[in-house]
Amino acid sequence: MPDLYEYDAAVRAESGCICGVDEAGRGPLCGPVAVAAVILDPETPIEGINDSKKLSEKKRDALYGQIVEKALAYKVVLVGPQQIDEMNILRATMYGMAEAIAGLGRPVDLALIDGNRCPDTATPCRAVVKGDANSASIAAASILAKVTRDRYMMQLDAAYPQYQLAKHKGYPTKLHYELLDQYGPADFYRKSFLKKRGYV
Repeated sequence: MPDLYEYDAAVRAESGCICGVDEAGRGPLCGPVAVAAVILDPETPIEGINDSKKLSEKKRDALYGQIVEKALAYKVVLVGPQQIDEMNILRATMYGMAEAIAGLGRPVDLALIDGNRCPDTATPCRAVVKGDANSASIAAASILAKVTRDRYMMQLDAAYPQYQLAKHKGYPTKLHYELLDQYGPADFYRKSFLKKRGYV
């Protein structure tokens, strides 16, 4: 298996049971931020796990199914636009991470957090910069978060086709802004992200 599993094995040998934690959707103008926590089974490694951004949508979908099936535990939390507006995106993400760790339903000796900040949680945490490219557990969490959020945005796209969410997944593209100019924001938009553009 790739170095991502070797990284986890080294941390596990030192710290005990670990989970990986990552998010998807901090940058979009609408929809939730998705946060996932995963405890992988070191006895059943999953071939092909990598940073979700380096994988095709088809590959992410296939790995999602394997992770859900083979992980010892996992939890995905969606923090919605209203909470993001109330808390700000960083605090909303940290809140989601703490909820995801708590939602695993089993104790963890160390949570590996993608990035440079750790959530406020009773579980010991370690921030790992570019963690999704180094740790299999964090990479697995990045896949669960990304696929969950993308599927949510596809459901929104079916309900609100005028925003063409299937194309941009809510990210601030030229097309997305043009459609916002035409239709205005719906209630699933993050108002705090739209203030500078004068939509709210």
